Amino acid sequence: MLDLALSFLHRPAAAGVSHPWLLLLMHGVGSNEQDLFGLAPYVPAQFHVLSLRAPYRMGPDANAWFAFSVNADGSRSIDEPQEAASRALVAQTVEAAARQLGVPAGRVVVGGFSQGGIMVLSLLLTRPELLHAALVLHSRLLPQALPHAAPAQALRGKRLWVSHGLQDNVIPLASAHAIRDHAATLPLEMVYREYPGMHEIRPAELQGAMEWLQGLVAAPGEAL
Repeated sequence: MLDLALSFLHRPAAAGVSHPWLLLLMHGVGSNEQDLFGLAPYVPAQFHVLSLRAPYRMGPDANAWFAFSVNADGSRSIDEPQEAASRALVAQTVEAAARQLGVPAGRVVVGGFSQGGIMVLSLLLTRPELLHAALVLHSRLLPQALPHAAPAQALRGKRLWVSHGLQDNVIPLASAHAIRDHAATLPLEMVYREYPGMHEIRPAELQGAMEWLQGLVAAPGEAL
């Protein structure tokens, strides 16, 4: 039984997989671990899937990684101590899950939607040694995480998937462009995609993301 700092749901890798991978998923604000666990049946069988619950309770079955407010000009103000605490908890959970499941960092992928994607991107930028790849869906780059970013060289060889809805009415497409532009300055391998749709994961986006995950497993030279 896994002993982790955050509540979670677990779908094990398929029996007989000799070198399993690990995918940790983080939901958006106002949701819970059941949300992205719904993706588990589509995730390649080589992966353990852990869907995490954010630590701050908003209401019944509604949680957040940090509180925020939207200002009159459309900008966001966040609870910075909550974000920093969540970022530390996520790093601790990723490290502990990988260790307990016997999966090296070279086979760890962290994915998230919306606010969960913010946490994923922040983890990649600040603690790249904990993971091989990041899956960022309908999200944005958090400026508050950038002062804590690891040296760019630490991102060499890392993989990043970024996708967004063309009609996203919660996080504007410009936020995805900002992620893309920042990532383009770093020595990592990025796949950037835009899909018709709003703040949601439609079938084409899901299929593309799962094919990307399968490609990670099939890539030569990954850490065993």
